[in-house]
Amino acid sequence: MNILITGCNGQLGSEMQLLEKDNCQHTYYNTDVRAMDTADGRPQQSLDITDREAVARFVDEHQIDGIVNCAAYTAVDKAEANEETARLLNTVAPGYLAEAVDRRGGWLIQISTDYVFDGTNHTPYTPNDPTCPNSVYGRTKLAGEVQAMQACRRTMIIRTAWLYSTFGNNFVKTMLRLGREKAELGVIFDQIGTPTYARDLALCIMTAINGGIMPGIYHYSNEGVISWYDFTKAIHRLAGITQCHVRPLHTSEYPTPAARPHYSVLDKTKIKQAYGIEIPYWEESLAECIRQLL
Repeated sequence: MNILITGCNGQLGSEMQLLEKDNCQHTYYNTDVRAMDTADGRPQQSLDITDREAVARFVDEHQIDGIVNCAAYTAVDKAEANEETARLLNTVAPGYLAEAVDRRGGWLIQISTDYVFDGTNHTPYTPNDPTCPNSVYGRTKLAGEVQAMQACRRTMIIRTAWLYSTFGNNFVKTMLRLGREKAELGVIFDQIGTPTYARDLALCIMTAINGGIMPGIYHYSNEGVISWYDFTKAIHRLAGITQCHVRPLHTSEYPTPAARPHYSVLDKTKIKQAYGIEIPYWEESLAECIRQLL
């Protein structure tokens, strides 16, 4: 198959590229807003996914059979003041990608987020649970799900949460840096969820591609449940950082422009049963990521 991966310079897109050599039965087109060369010297291409004609032209010219849309406006707080930009990337672009690949009878994997929920549950969210986003980011991502599923009959939505990797900027890297720089650090303890190692999610996506796309909404994160405070403590412990005292904060002590879900645990039963996968425990994956970073 000819597969387009958008947002290829982000955390998930970068992890997808690492898996391409082990899945060389497909041809990959890695695109981002700004083209760069890959680590092995292969050129990337730029594609403005908010340009309907450009998307349609690219998909037709390269005979794209499937798209993994890793591109998104993920600056959650900035989105509150930049709603139009977030809407273009998170809502409009998935629709353009979906309609272009649907004309070729192809498929789309659209990456979404736990922010489509309001975080008031006390049990893990299933893909069928009612959505109720309470931020611009969440609303635009949910609208992107709708656009994608309406425009492409073979759309697979994968919602994830607390994504991190060895690439890009993320919570793990920030806590490693702050742990080395500061004697004390306050981290929120009353927001609960599950970290997701982007490498694990990328492996799941490849499994779905090779096993056959099953349209619908799925959830994926690592296994287990933890707070941001406990996550930070684990990051420091695994990295051997001992000089930084981490103290728990209430959400009210650390106000942000965008509301965060207090409970973001996702039920992964559907994707595990559909593809027969075993999802790693969050601490095992975190340890592997930190080994890569140190």
